[in-house]
Amino acid sequence: MPDYGYGVQPEQYQPRLTWAGHAWRLAVMLLVSAAAFGSRAEYLWNEVRWWFFLDLALGTLSYTVIWWRRRHPVAVTAFTNLVGMVSATSLGPAALSLVSVSTRRRWREIIPLTVLCVAASVVAIEFFGTPAEADDPVLVQFAVTVAVTAAMVSWGMYIGSRRELLASWRARALASEAEQQAKVQQARSMERARIAREMHDILAHRISAMSMSAGALAYRTDLTGEQVRETAKTIQETSQLALNELREVLGVLREGPGDAEPEEPQSGLPDLNALVTEARALGMRVDFTCEIDIDALPPAIARTLYRCVQEALTNARRHAPHTPVTVHIRGGVDHGVDLLVENPLPVSAPATAPNPGFGLVGVAERVALSGGRQSVTVSEDKRFLLHVWLPWQS
Repeated sequence: MPDYGYGVQPEQYQPRLTWAGHAWRLAVMLLVSAAAFGSRAEYLWNEVRWWFFLDLALGTLSYTVIWWRRRHPVAVTAFTNLVGMVSATSLGPAALSLVSVSTRRRWREIIPLTVLCVAASVVAIEFFGTPAEADDPVLVQFAVTVAVTAAMVSWGMYIGSRRELLASWRARALASEAEQQAKVQQARSMERARIAREMHDILAHRISAMSMSAGALAYRTDLTGEQVRETAKTIQETSQLALNELREVLGVLREGPGDAEPEEPQSGLPDLNALVTEARALGMRVDFTCEIDIDALPPAIARTLYRCVQEALTNARRHAPHTPVTVHIRGGVDHGVDLLVENPLPVSAPATAPNPGFGLVGVAERVALSGGRQSVTVSEDKRFLLHVWLPWQS
């Protein structure tokens, strides 16, 4: 039995039956039993009355046993078909049990039970048939029995195949979703680790500056009162900056290989200009407009803004090469900073919004840590727009 690479077994893909499912199966069984028993009920009542009641009793037993067809499929199918030789009312449960066992798509179960079903039908026709039934040609009865049995087995195998395929699709979807979540989490962790390395480099600079200033106070005895106050003020301001930046990175540090390797901190307008110049040198058509003074931004926000522009250009170069990119930075102290990066989708791109890459996941994580917001949309004229808002906080 194929498992589509996920080892799906019949016990796993058999759906739970609702009351509606039980109801229509019961209705079909009753219809089959009524059709079979109705053709011989008058003869049994008039000629062999004890057989009439035996037929009903065995039928009732079969209707009871059929509820365990999934737990004991082979035993239930064998029982209902054997009982069906002498009980016409058992033919409904016999048919359902054969279809049910066929949904398992196990030939070692289906072949013996199919042979048993045909054999039981032949025996019933030869030895337990009524005089009216005996008038029909045996060959015709046998052909009808084989055709009906084959149809039930085929229908059951089709249902089982469909159930198994749906179960394999669900398993693949769950595995793909778990893998996607793992990749997103990994991207977030990597972005947080990179932020931590940047902060490590900056805090080391702040603390070393404080250490030098404190050392001057400890070892210089020739300083005037004004120089001591200035040095103390410098230590206070530097420590306050270090504390503010440390507060932003609390809870972000992660252990992992390479976490101790500091990256060069990025901030300030010259870095953004250099970034745009580098993108243009790589062949990108970038229209860059900045309406704010980057130098007036807090260092942490400026670094976040730089990383957002960097990832936006990388994303455009990767997913929409050779398309013009517009980068617009605007805002103010009261409003905050708006970064708008826009580019047309390539001709082969779908009309729906593209799935953000893991680079954008990292940007979203960085923006969220800074107290900002990020959105990715596609306009009606098929233009990709990345909007980042950052607070102008001190």
